[in-house]
Amino acid sequence: MPESILEVIALSAADARAATAGGADRLELVADIGAQGLTPAVETFASVRAATDLPVRVMLRDHDGYALSAPDALTHAAAALRSAGASEFVLGFLDEAGNVDLPAVTTVLAAIDGCSWTFHRAIDHAADRTAAWSALAGLPGLDGVLTAGSPKGVENGLGTLLTEASATPPLLVGGGLRQQHLAPLRDAGVRAFHTGSAVRPGGSWNAPVDADLVRLWRDAIG
Repeated sequence: MPESILEVIALSAADARAATAGGADRLELVADIGAQGLTPAVETFASVRAATDLPVRVMLRDHDGYALSAPDALTHAAAALRSAGASEFVLGFLDEAGNVDLPAVTTVLAAIDGCSWTFHRAIDHAADRTAAWSALAGLPGLDGVLTAGSPKGVENGLGTLLTEASATPPLLVGGGLRQQHLAPLRDAGVRAFHTGSAVRPGGSWNAPVDADLVRLWRDAIG
């Protein structure tokens, strides 16, 4: 992993261009942010891929929640995105008891054929966080866990994040992340950060990514 990573949520090619101009290191591409980010259309991915040379991690999630409700549809979408050139993904599923749903995860992993991926913030909603981390150990291609340390965001989860800072796979911290959180996280060894609304004017998802705000984050992360 590079010395530090700034991952920016993109909804469109325009977001991708602005994030690139501001110095982002990677994009997370999602649709329907009101549902916390769902799988984008292949056409959206193609337009983003054409707009930037940055790595693009594509969300694989079919509804607001953390269960895999339509495995056939999601694996079909994953295969279509792979055919369009997607090579990095974001996914993660919990079962009804709040445990990591390993059968669901492995079903989708089969469709992305060894690509790198992030386990997303499902971990913040797990019934037993320690057990969730254990369940993730050794999954093929997994190279980061997106977490705020709490379902309520980084402000509430900061203490948890600091205790997990040296976890494997490494943390990708996001979910209400603010610049005042960066110093303690970096001091603890966290090197990957994820932001979305904070790089949009007024913090509004209705506004596009702003290159100058991305640059402020890039400079703050170091």
